[in-house]
Amino acid sequence: MSAVVKRSPGRGTAGPLSLCLLLAAPTSVCPALPAGVTVAITVIGTGPERRVVERLARAFEKAHLGTAIEIRWNRNFHAAQMLHAGEADVAVSAQEYPGLSATQIAWDGIAVIVNFTNPVTEITSQQLAQLFSGRIANWSALHERGAGHVELIRRPADQHLNEGFERALGINGQIPKAATVISSDQRVLRRVSGRIDAVSYLSLRAALDATEYGTPVKILLIDGIEAGHPTVRNGQYPLRRPVFLLLGKQPTPVAEAFVRFAVSREGQRILQESFTPLSP
Repeated sequence: MSAVVKRSPGRGTAGPLSLCLLLAAPTSVCPALPAGVTVAITVIGTGPERRVVERLARAFEKAHLGTAIEIRWNRNFHAAQMLHAGEADVAVSAQEYPGLSATQIAWDGIAVIVNFTNPVTEITSQQLAQLFSGRIANWSALHERGAGHVELIRRPADQHLNEGFERALGINGQIPKAATVISSDQRVLRRVSGRIDAVSYLSLRAALDATEYGTPVKILLIDGIEAGHPTVRNGQYPLRRPVFLLLGKQPTPVAEAFVRFAVSREGQRILQESFTPLSP
């Protein structure tokens, strides 16, 4: 039976693997621990990053033999509290917290989509804020050929995506309670593609994939800027949120190595499957 050594926050005596993880380049393969011994860390999260974080974890384990990463995901997790309490080693977050080390690993662009037959093709940030706060209720206010009551589709209030969208537009807590709430990107795409008056927002990667595969939706230009990885990366496109990895005050060598791996060339290649990497 394998022995799993779960390191609580705080550095213990550095063995061969720990020294390798501290000194090696992000993509270096470290020597394995003695047979049957595994050093494990726990990564927690609440948002839509789970699938790509799991892929990142499996790639890290393959590159650092003798390590194991447990992924725990729950919408009710409080990242800062769990790190301070030693209940986790790394947390995926959309914001920084005092007393915790935060490393940004990617950007999540936020695309605004409408039905393909909707005549509106672009919108200003101010108009978008008015639209999602309920002050613009009919499409005729945005286009001479627009008609019909706007059907707002929002994301759950506890999702990072919703938090980033509201913060970018300065409408925190202002989306009408009557708006339809849909949790997943795929369900949002199905709803908007089937309703001419619907409008919603989702992760840019999911929106780009949908338009590439012929889903009958279109991504609105915001302030005349097209939503794309280059414009999200350089900040021209206004709707984006950062993706952070958080560490406690005394992180373990394996936790630190996992963060370094996320910003390495290999880590960024994996992250770009769902997000906009920090570098091309």
